[in-house]
Amino acid sequence: MITTFCSKRFMQKRLFSLILISILITRSFAQSFSPGMSQALPDHPRILFLTGEEATIRKTIASNEIWNKVHQTIIEWSDSILQQKPVKHVLVGKRLLGEARECLRRIGYLSYSWRMTHDDKYFKRAEKEMLEVASFTDWNPDHFLDVAEFTMALSIGYDWLYDKLSVNSRKAIRDAIVEKGLKQSLNNNYNGWLGRSNNWNQVCNAGMTYGALAINETDKKLSELIIDRAIKTIALPMNEYNPDGAYNEGYGYWGYGTTFNILFLSAVEKVFNTDFGLLGNKGFLKTPGYLSNMLGTSGIPFNYSDCGSEVESHPAMFWLAKRVNDYSLLWTEKKYIEPELKARSKLLPFLLIWSSGIDLNAVTEPQTKMWVGKGKNPVALMRTSWTDPNAIFVGIKGGTCQAGHSHMDAGSFVMDAEGIRWAMDFGPQNYNSLESQGVDLWNSKQNSQRWRVFRYNNFVHNTLTINNELQLVDGYAPLINSSDSKNFMNATFDLSEIYKGQLTKVMRGIAIINQKYVLVRDKLTASGKDALVRSTLLTSTDVKLKSDGTSELTKNGKKLLIKVQEPEHVIMKTWTTTSANDYDAPNPGTTLVGFEVNVPANTKASLTVLLIPEQASAPVNKEILPLKNWNK
Repeated sequence: MITTFCSKRFMQKRLFSLILISILITRSFAQSFSPGMSQALPDHPRILFLTGEEATIRKTIASNEIWNKVHQTIIEWSDSILQQKPVKHVLVGKRLLGEARECLRRIGYLSYSWRMTHDDKYFKRAEKEMLEVASFTDWNPDHFLDVAEFTMALSIGYDWLYDKLSVNSRKAIRDAIVEKGLKQSLNNNYNGWLGRSNNWNQVCNAGMTYGALAINETDKKLSELIIDRAIKTIALPMNEYNPDGAYNEGYGYWGYGTTFNILFLSAVEKVFNTDFGLLGNKGFLKTPGYLSNMLGTSGIPFNYSDCGSEVESHPAMFWLAKRVNDYSLLWTEKKYIEPELKARSKLLPFLLIWSSGIDLNAVTEPQTKMWVGKGKNPVALMRTSWTDPNAIFVGIKGGTCQAGHSHMDAGSFVMDAEGIRWAMDFGPQNYNSLESQGVDLWNSKQNSQRWRVFRYNNFVHNTLTINNELQLVDGYAPLINSSDSKNFMNATFDLSEIYKGQLTKVMRGIAIINQKYVLVRDKLTASGKDALVRSTLLTSTDVKLKSDGTSELTKNGKKLLIKVQEPEHVIMKTWTTTSANDYDAPNPGTTLVGFEVNVPANTKASLTVLLIPEQASAPVNKEILPLKNWNK
C-alpha cells in the first residue's frame, strides 16, 4: 500500500497526537521539568541578543554593504516612528493581529536601535509603546496569535532595555506579560493551539517562551512551567516536517511558523546551551531545502494553499544554513534582502543577529535542480537552471485537504519559463472579507462552505475535475516516484483517493523534457460509469484558441503553446474566473483554459499535454513512456 496518509490512518495519527499532547501538557503542569530547566538564567538581556553581541553585529555590518543597509533601515525607520502614536486596541474582524505585529516590529526596531546607539530617543519611544500596550484591557485571547505576538514584543523590549527601565515601568510591563500573556495560555478556553501541529503552535509557544524567559527571576515557577510545556509541545509541529522538510501549510506559512520556531530554538539554546533534543528531528533540518527551491524563475513562489504570490526574505534561513553548514541554501535569499528593506519587515533585527559571520559573497548556487519532499502535502520542485532568467520551473503537489490552510489542489502545479508565470495559482482570499460575510471558512468537511469559495476548490486549480465534482477531503495523494535526470526530470503522484468514486485510478506525472518544455500526463481508469474529465490551467496571460486545437498564451511579448498530444482532436475551451457568489473576490486579468474528454465506463484513457515555450526549438517527442516507467 503506497498511501501512508490515507484518511483512516491520518485520523488515527491525529487522535494519537492529541492524546499524546494531552499527556505531555499534564506532565508539564505537574512540573516534571526537562533536564536543565531549573538552572539560574543569565542576567538581562538574555533573549536572543545577549550582552556584548552588539560588537559582533557591528562587525557584520562593516563586512558587507547589504548588512549595513539593513542596519541603516532599522535606524531610519525607528526615527520615522518617534512622533507616531502607539498602536491601539483596534480589532479587524476577530483579530488584533495587525496591531500585535506592528507592536513587535516597533519594539524590536526601537530596542535594537537603542542597543546599537544608546540614543535615549529610541529607549523613550520603546518604553512609551510598551506601556501603552501593557495598559490594554486584554490582548484578545480569543485569537491567541495576537497574545503571542504582543507577549513576544513586550518581552523583547523588557529584556533588551531592562537595565534602563524604571522600577515602575518594569512592573507594569512585567505584570502585563504575566497577566495578559502567560496566564491566559493556562486557560483551556484559549490554549487549544497546544494540541495543534501547525503554525499556531509554533507562534504561540515562541511568544509564551519569550515571556517566560523575560520574567523568570520574579515568577520562576510559572516561567519554568511555560518553557517546559513549550519544549514538549512544540515537538508536534516540528514532527510535521518529516520525512524530508516539506511544510504542510506552504510557502507563506513556512515564513510564519518556521520563523517563530527558530525564534524559539535560538532563544532557548542561548539560555540553556541545549536544544533539549528537538533538533534530533531530521526532517526539520531539511526544511531549508524546501524553502530555497520554492521560488520560481519568474520570481514568484509556488503559492499553493493559503499563500500569496509575494516574495519575502526569510531571516530564519540564515540560522538554518549555519546549522546545516550549507550556504548555497541562501542563493535566493540573498537576492531579496534589499527588496525586503522597503517593506521594513519586523524580522530585520533578527536577520542581523542570525547572519553574523556569513559572507554573502561566498554564497554559491545550489548543486541540484530538483527537490522532492513527502509528507501530508508532498511536493516536487524542479528547474533547468539557477542562473538563467529564462529557465523553466515547475512545482507540483499532492497531499490532502486536511492539512492546515489547504485547498482542493491535489495534482495542481505552477510553471515558469522566460521569466513568466504561465500556469498560476490564485492563493487565498482575505480571510476577513469572507468571515465578515458569514462564510464558514475554517470548516473543511466535504460539503462545507469553504469549498464553495471560488479560489479554494479544484475547479480553478491546475488539476482535474471529474463530472463537475469536488475532490474528496478525506483522500490523500502521495508522491510515488521522481527522477532528477537532466533530460527527463519528473515526478508522479497517485491521485486515486482524491477522486474515489469518480474514477477507479488516477495517476498524474509531470516532467521537463530535454530542458526545453513541460509535459503533463494523466493515466485514468474509469469506474462502472462514464466520466466527464476536465483538465484546466489557470493563467494571467492572454489566451488565444487556435483552429488546430492548440492554445497560445501571450504575455510581455512572449508566448507559450499548449498542445494536447493525447487524445487527438480535443477542443480547447476557456472558462470565466468571475464568480456568481457575492462573497468571492474578483479575479481580473485571469483565464481558465483547458479541455474536456469523456471516458466511458470500465475503460482507460491517457491525457498528455505539452507546455512549449516559444524558445523551445527542439522537436517534441511523440512517444512518451508509461508513467510506471518514468523513474527507471
